[in-house]
Amino acid sequence: MRSDFKLHSVDPATSIAFPTTLRIPSKTPLPTFSLVGVGVRTVSFLGIKVYSVGFYADLANPNLNIPRTASPEEKIEHIVRNTACVLRIIPTRSTSYGHLRDGFMRALQARLLLSKQRGTLSPEDELAVQSPLRKFKSVFPNTPLAKHTPLDVLLTPPVAGAKQPRSLIVRDLGSVQSDWLATEFVLAYFEGAGLSPPLKRSVVEDLENFGW
Repeated sequence: MRSDFKLHSVDPATSIAFPTTLRIPSKTPLPTFSLVGVGVRTVSFLGIKVYSVGFYADLANPNLNIPRTASPEEKIEHIVRNTACVLRIIPTRSTSYGHLRDGFMRALQARLLLSKQRGTLSPEDELAVQSPLRKFKSVFPNTPLAKHTPLDVLLTPPVAGAKQPRSLIVRDLGSVQSDWLATEFVLAYFEGAGLSPPLKRSVVEDLENFGW
């Protein structure tokens, strides 16, 4: 999706445009994020289009070092685990923060179950993540969200040697600190077919086209 010539990339399923570079205003400096892929999130057998989503990452991070021989899925996971990322979510129709929140929570609960099945989450870790899950749920107000209004969810970068966990920031609403929750929220979009199969296909294609 990145291009030296285009300022925007359009989700073909919804005609919603995403800037190819994203700068988020912040009290603390944030990198310029590059668009890696876009796709639509659909639900139910009717294929209702809920939102378009763009995946951005700090690809200029000198510590990223994406393994050239890794599979596309491994490259995506490497990016998520090693640099700052943003999911920009743009509803295709008027909705509510509560509706989006419920979908996010279902995805996180599915990740929780998957982590337990894989043995990557100990009982102690599962207990520790319950408080961040409750806080994340409480971040979203019970108010409407107009169609085509962007909702940015930012995953902060890991800091070498720091004991402070990574944060997941829902722009203008709040944040939660939890390495597990922050990374798993983003990875949920790419597990298997992903929450948005078109997004995953777009990201994989972009990584291949640009030689990552």
